[in-house]
Amino acid sequence: MQNLSMIAAVGDNMELGYQNQLLCHLPADLKYFKKITSGAPVLMGDNTWLSLPKKPLPNRRNIVITLDDIAFPDCETVHSIEDAMALVQDDPEAFVMGGATMYRLFLPYAEKIYLTRIKSSFTADVYFPVLSEDEWQVDRTVYRPKDEKNEYDLYFQTLIRKK
Repeated sequence: MQNLSMIAAVGDNMELGYQNQLLCHLPADLKYFKKITSGAPVLMGDNTWLSLPKKPLPNRRNIVITLDDIAFPDCETVHSIEDAMALVQDDPEAFVMGGATMYRLFLPYAEKIYLTRIKSSFTADVYFPVLSEDEWQVDRTVYRPKDEKNEYDLYFQTLIRKK
């Protein structure tokens, strides 16, 4: 799908999170996430939605995918990835923002991945899918050194699907 992107922060071993929480608190990555996704639809699984400290994410169309027969308040709820993709097919860009199951299910349809690489390894129970070098290439990398507010060095990478 031409307009489908993913956005995630991962550790050295593609770790995503632990016990339904992010790996760590990195204000620089949160600022980057906000800049990239602002004004666009964000697609997420129900566990990611439930883990958000503040709902909905402001200035974004929040779309939650769940298999359960429920509708969450303050967002659009769908029950399949096909329904989610239909909702965003006319948007210039839409972002899958987690969790691990959503990344795995949407990966075949994504054309771009915004990946923040955190230079550390973490205890984790969920991981980002393995990316094949035959399918993906790094288009851009920006280094951001650690500082008093961000405990780890970061690399903001943009990957694009090879044609």
